[in-house]
Amino acid sequence: MEKRTSLLDNALIWFGAGVSIAEILTGTYFSSLGFGRGLAAILVGHVIGCIMLFLAGVIGGTSRKSAMETTKSSFGSKGGLLFAILNVLQLVGWTAIMIYDGALAADGIFSAGRWVWCLIIGLLIIVWILIGITNLGKLNTVAMVLLFLLTIVLCRVIFFSGNVITTVPDDSLSFGAAVELAVAMPLSWLPLISDYTREAKEPVKATAVSAVVYGLVSCWMYIIGMGASLFTGESDIAQILLKAGLSIAGLLIIVFSTVTTTFLDAYSAGISSESVLAKLKGNHAAIVVTIIGTIAAILFPMDDITDFLYLIGSVFAPMIAVQIADFFILHRDRKESDFDWRSLILWFIGFVIYRMLMKVDLPVGNTLPDMVITAVLCCLIK
Repeated sequence: MEKRTSLLDNALIWFGAGVSIAEILTGTYFSSLGFGRGLAAILVGHVIGCIMLFLAGVIGGTSRKSAMETTKSSFGSKGGLLFAILNVLQLVGWTAIMIYDGALAADGIFSAGRWVWCLIIGLLIIVWILIGITNLGKLNTVAMVLLFLLTIVLCRVIFFSGNVITTVPDDSLSFGAAVELAVAMPLSWLPLISDYTREAKEPVKATAVSAVVYGLVSCWMYIIGMGASLFTGESDIAQILLKAGLSIAGLLIIVFSTVTTTFLDAYSAGISSESVLAKLKGNHAAIVVTIIGTIAAILFPMDDITDFLYLIGSVFAPMIAVQIADFFILHRDRKESDFDWRSLILWFIGFVIYRMLMKVDLPVGNTLPDMVITAVLCCLIK
């Protein structure tokens, strides 16, 4: 009998996804808004993003299909391959970015050379992949408890160390752009969540738990990043940890958070690869993705990921909008056809609209308006 994941398993998986250096670093950008407006932008963005994350997880969880298999129901059996390929590419990118950020931060605490830390983190991710999503069990629980305790210590250092605010709010980031940066993180998980909810005993409940846990933890990471920049005047998380005397604890936070988050990227890249080529084994592909990501992290600088986040939004926001309209409203299933050209054209229109909306400063960002417009067009045309 196939082993199914419990609600606790899903909660731990998405707790691990939320605790990441990339999210803390993205949170530092919000300091230009000041704490109050920055916090509001983080919360608004995550509510929007996590609602979309929940709907995407329900589609895959109830149909027992991986995220990229569900795209075939809207775009056709071959049309869905476009998104599987795009998803593999973005996950290779995420794997490299996460390993790069983790290695850079780790090297700031214990200088051994960034490439050494890239290799260590890459090897640990491969170990996680070989253990497998349904067998992590106690190991994942121990890792998550450790991360939870260490991030509480980090919060205490940042917010209760008696420092005064040293960063003055400015106009370098508008409220709408900040909301979009907050939406971007949960949105980046849209093409992945079904890879885990499809394995759940109770898929709808598991999806709700996953979205809520991820949303809360992700907000927490953004706030840590924003607080670090505001209250310490420092955006380098390694330097904050060193100043607080948390060298060993900080190293554990950085390494384990990077491994638990990047494991999901690599694992889902393997699952998406199976949608492109049925003969591929997901675990083997995930290991290859980790190796490629590790090499890229060693060779290329990846300090600013904002353009990457916006690109992900412009590709996957209209994709899930079409899927939501088809699954929840129109009840269409086009996986028996090769291509559903209406869906593909609607997706492209949504892509163009998103890029156009990037030039307009809307209080709710561009993802929500883009998805609403795309979904309405989908219902009208179909």
